[in-house]
Amino acid sequence: MLQTVWVSSPGSWALQGSNSHRQGKKRCWKCRFVRTIIQHPCRRHAPKRSRKERMLRKIQICLCFCFVSGILYEMSLLSSCVFSYLPMAQHYLTPEQVLNLGKSIIFLETTERLEPPPLVSCSVESAARIYQDRPIILFMRGLNNETALDMNTSYAAFSLLSSMKNVFIFPLQMETVFQETPLLQWYNQVVPEQEKNWVHVSSDASRLALIWKYGGIYMDTDVISIRPIPQQSFLAAQKSRFSSNGIFGFPARHQFIWDCMENFVLKYNGNIWGNQGPYLMTRMLKTLCNLTDFQGTEDHSCQNISFLNPQRFYPIPYPAWSRYYQVWDKSPSFNHSYALHLWNFMNRNRKVVVAGSNTLAEKLYKTYCPTTYEDLIQNAKHRDLPGPEDVE
Repeated sequence: MLQTVWVSSPGSWALQGSNSHRQGKKRCWKCRFVRTIIQHPCRRHAPKRSRKERMLRKIQICLCFCFVSGILYEMSLLSSCVFSYLPMAQHYLTPEQVLNLGKSIIFLETTERLEPPPLVSCSVESAARIYQDRPIILFMRGLNNETALDMNTSYAAFSLLSSMKNVFIFPLQMETVFQETPLLQWYNQVVPEQEKNWVHVSSDASRLALIWKYGGIYMDTDVISIRPIPQQSFLAAQKSRFSSNGIFGFPARHQFIWDCMENFVLKYNGNIWGNQGPYLMTRMLKTLCNLTDFQGTEDHSCQNISFLNPQRFYPIPYPAWSRYYQVWDKSPSFNHSYALHLWNFMNRNRKVVVAGSNTLAEKLYKTYCPTTYEDLIQNAKHRDLPGPEDVE
């Protein structure tokens, strides 16, 4: 069965009438089109139509069906219910069409790996559950336009994530992302093979360009969402007077993000880790306001930008990152948090969530990404099954 999906920005599908319509005939072309098809009732004793007439009739019916489907799709977009009514539409949308829907939650994978590990899967799934009315987009550097995600059964996480109505997985094409931004010239001049921290630097640049162009929220792939973020323009304080760039959100074309991109190029030094990331965000925020220490759980505000308390995303600071993989006598409530950053960069020994370990991270998986957790359990069971060489 052929499924037709019509995507455009709200309001773009209604054509304006010509001058002659304004002067008298007010009917739009849609009304005439539909009326042409439905206005001729079938008469019981009408003469038998020729083959050509019957064929034209069938074509009209098919066109009408496609036309009405397009209108219904546009109505679903305008009512913010596209993900509830058309779960299959995600297979027909381009990255720009999805981003233009607005308020996207954006994740980036700038390595070449094709199988999202459990923590990445949990981050995307938790966001999809918390922000059910918003597109959740995972851009992956290792993908290309020919990769068929829904048919690639060797990567279980693709099937898991793509089955969610509002999750989209797209290739990350940096040259396209950097178009019309100050970062394009830098990208054309830099030599990735000579860059010490290219995976991180390219991610720092891509997130700025995407948020500036389309707006929304950027999150690192080791962030587990636990409740919606109410602010639209915000930076996340990692500690007092120091901003993270692992989570931030702005409307499209926000001046602060444009200034960050210009500073990225002006003061580029890829040999210093974080120079184009958290240090960039911090120095740019300091140009706007005088940062002070946080007291309690209050947030700060500067030039209509919310500087959110470290408790919102970093209730466990990076020196204590391993506590996520420990057993707690009493699990924290995280009542003041919107999401939790699990500090994967610090996890050099690659601690993972183990089913049945009762660690804090396992409890977070169970609560906020249960599908990923179930897949984790199934994989553990398969590993424990005896192979042919174990059977006597």
